[in-house]
Amino acid sequence: MKRREFLRGSALAATGAVAMPAVARAQTSFSWKMTNAYGPGSPFYVEGPGSPTDFCKKVAAMSDGRLTIQHFAAGELIPALEGFDAVQGGVVEMNAANAYYWAGKIPAAQYFTTVPFGMDVAGTNAWMYNGGGIELWHEVYEPLGLVAFPMGNTGVQMTGWFRKEIKSVEDFNGLKMRIPGLAGKVYAKLGVNVQLLPGGEIFPALERGVIDAAEFVGPYQDRRLGLQKAAKYYYTTGWHEPNNVTELLINKAAWDGLPDDLKAIVKAAAMACNVESNAWCDATNAEAMKDLVDNFGVIAQPLPQDVVEKLREVTKQTLEELAAADPQTKKVHEAYMAFKAQYGAWAATSNEPLLPVLYKS
Repeated sequence: MKRREFLRGSALAATGAVAMPAVARAQTSFSWKMTNAYGPGSPFYVEGPGSPTDFCKKVAAMSDGRLTIQHFAAGELIPALEGFDAVQGGVVEMNAANAYYWAGKIPAAQYFTTVPFGMDVAGTNAWMYNGGGIELWHEVYEPLGLVAFPMGNTGVQMTGWFRKEIKSVEDFNGLKMRIPGLAGKVYAKLGVNVQLLPGGEIFPALERGVIDAAEFVGPYQDRRLGLQKAAKYYYTTGWHEPNNVTELLINKAAWDGLPDDLKAIVKAAAMACNVESNAWCDATNAEAMKDLVDNFGVIAQPLPQDVVEKLREVTKQTLEELAAADPQTKKVHEAYMAFKAQYGAWAATSNEPLLPVLYKS
């Protein structure tokens, strides 16, 4: 019997049909689903270089088809902002959105998207990848059965479009403005009537005077909505969102079931998209800003300095109140601000003196 088994094994080896060990017969290919908070065809958020659909293609190619991810834009499988619950419940394995959408469930999540007067793209990436940011993100999400990684970044976003010029802090009082996230809480303290509108409703509301001002993303995305046809004052300071991280949200049980090599591929693809999407935004925004000013008569300028300083003061107060109200938010806030202080000292030494030298016209 032993001789026959040996000969049969030799014959299989000779034909290349060696039986796989039991440990290697575990699941080796995976078919996942990803939902998205943004609608079909949205540049950056759904389609284009470094987008979620690009991420899915990268993972399939890098894994040689062992991990395929079917992407669904908002409304194609579930409504726009139900991705968090869908991933947590195991309905889908992944969702693409921004962590600050989950502020009602996890106040600390806002810090993993953007912080008013916080860090820029370089500082945020430094914190995420080498300053403990991702580890802290995982710590916050772990009790909920979730894992998250950065998968994109718009870079600095514009303060927004205003139908009337902002000359002083008093001009905010009574203003009706579309603005999400932490910045909305700051504006509310200055008397702004904060409105939360989806992207598709911003232009008609601004054009008809239902709102007086609106923030969306940046020159390319804003021009695509036609906001330059509804308002002319375009404030460029970007204090409220010095960068904006796209969140790749993953069900932790599904994540834990992936082999290590596929986990590495997911992380590498997400990191590649984070860099590539930001590069795309910078390139397209440069062209769009010039077009808006040259061809649409847009008045692009920073906010008055005394207005910026008042916004800074109220932002500090707002963030401290949020941290005091929730121990988890306090931990994330303190970690973020400690890294910002360290990175900021370096940026002030290196980048700040260099930029005017490199890009002075």
